[in-house]
Amino acid sequence: MQIIISGRGVRLTDAIEDYVGKKLNAVAKFFSGIIRADIVLGEDTKRHQQGNLFFAEGRLEVPGYDVFVRREASSLYEAVDSLKDHLERRLKKHKAKLRGELKKTKEIVRENKEYQE
Repeated sequence: MQIIISGRGVRLTDAIEDYVGKKLNAVAKFFSGIIRADIVLGEDTKRHQQGNLFFAEGRLEVPGYDVFVRREASSLYEAVDSLKDHLERRLKKHKAKLRGELKKTKEIVRENKEYQE
């Protein structure tokens, strides 16, 4: 899996990049077919009432499907944690859909074989 991390309005340190790498490797355990991960970290300063919020955006390229998630939080690390959790949920849901489709095709093949005999 290729991981690309970029920052918008924040300076990326080695600690932040390592933290994001660990979280994405944990996500990769749920779905091994991830081709590429584009992560954008930044600070949103347009919220005057709430103060400055940090955001983490993630786009995962999976064969036949792209997952895009944006999470906001009061700290950058909280945003990355929330992003990881949401990506896991989306990938688990996609994996379940794939398994369901595979089960349906196997049942159709099985029914066709029984019909032919």
